[in-house]
Amino acid sequence: MTKKDDFRIVFMGTPEFGGIVLEEIIKNGYNVIGVFSQPDKPKGRGRKVEPTYVKSIALKYGIPVFQPKSVSKGEGFETLVKLNPNIIITAAFGKILRKNVLEYPEKGCWNVHASLLPKYRGAAPIQRAIENGEKETGITIYKMAEALDAGDIAIQKAIPIDINDNLGAVYNKLVVLAKEIIIEFLEKFDSLTLVSQDDSLATYAEKITSEDLKVNFNWDAIKVHNKIRAYDPIPGVSCEIRGEIVKLFGSELVENYSKKEEIPYENGTIFDKDNTGIYVKCENGIVKIKEIQFPNKRKITTIDAINGRKLNIGDRFVSA
Repeated sequence: MTKKDDFRIVFMGTPEFGGIVLEEIIKNGYNVIGVFSQPDKPKGRGRKVEPTYVKSIALKYGIPVFQPKSVSKGEGFETLVKLNPNIIITAAFGKILRKNVLEYPEKGCWNVHASLLPKYRGAAPIQRAIENGEKETGITIYKMAEALDAGDIAIQKAIPIDINDNLGAVYNKLVVLAKEIIIEFLEKFDSLTLVSQDDSLATYAEKITSEDLKVNFNWDAIKVHNKIRAYDPIPGVSCEIRGEIVKLFGSELVENYSKKEEIPYENGTIFDKDNTGIYVKCENGIVKIKEIQFPNKRKITTIDAINGRKLNIGDRFVSA
């Protein structure tokens, strides 16, 4: 049976999700000998260069960090060979590993992916699952192959996506699951049975573009609702009202509106409010919107916007 010290782990990741997985591995006493992360980038209004989340976790525990342009060639691959890991674990690394890296460690290269593979291979699995109205998603750890997210599955577990869960809520559930599943994976490493993915069932979570961040209230209410919550709290979807491009957050699908037959407005119109948000007409339904962000301003509640006369009953959201 493989013991904790028998692992010589090189971890590869970049954003918070990867950092959380890395810290869980470290806290459970596993031997992480080095960390690879993407180059640091400027952030915020001041454009100050800040370390990636994964890098900050590695430095916190005194683990050496490497940020080459490529791990698969040149200095990056030379560094990997010097470290001589017997296993590589990646989580949201954001770089493609070539065959020479995938075949280097004795115990293989493994990725922690935030979907129920083979569904939602690719860059934005959480957002796409919510946007498409999936009832569940999960974490898959698989042995990496040259094809994108197509390797054999070692372990997989699901979490529910509730009807009003936004990106933040689903992400938080997945983080908890990822921390659990990575340790189970390492503890059961010797007894895991790999299962091939059925490529015929594969779907792809394409990289998010600016067009993905637009909402149209001529869509069915469920589609509008799914679009808004898939990008809430960041970066938010946009539309236009009163000649301004605004972002919308805090969508709730309204399924039991008592005055539903009394809405003589066009799609996108704010036709009612209560103490938590505004009601907006869509095709075949209603959504409640709880937060709005005006250009160069912080988010505010839609009720504060109504009270401040930034919005009125009868105003209409249109496509940006």
